[in-house]
Amino acid sequence: MRLLSRTLAFIGVVQLVLGVVLLVPGLFARLIGLPDAPRWVDWQFAMAGARFLGFGAGMFVAAGDPARHRGWIRAMIGIQAIDWIATIAYLHGGAVTITQVSTAAFLPLVFIVVLARLAPRSDRRTFDDEAPV
Repeated sequence: MRLLSRTLAFIGVVQLVLGVVLLVPGLFARLIGLPDAPRWVDWQFAMAGARFLGFGAGMFVAAGDPARHRGWIRAMIGIQAIDWIATIAYLHGGAVTITQVSTAAFLPLVFIVVLARLAPRSDRRTFDDEAPV
């Protein structure tokens, strides 16, 4: 459980850093060597940055009690899968280079494997099991 909690906290840090980077207009493009985007992109990045911050906070909540917060863990597995698929698609399409995507080419897969392997399983109770008797 310690490895899971540490992994969740590490993912939380990554999410928070990305959130802050996306909130600063133009910073993301400058950091990875992309040309300036139209100004309206900063609006979308700001909204995405807010969500990164929210999921970063959620990872810290989940790290404190993974069994209680399985929903955060499952959501992050889904996010990492979408991140990886998008990264590979844009990489394959030539929109970005391997240097620009950096760890996004493999880190989501690491997160998926660790989270899926170590996440607490459901106690398998059904809704009916929780109904008053």
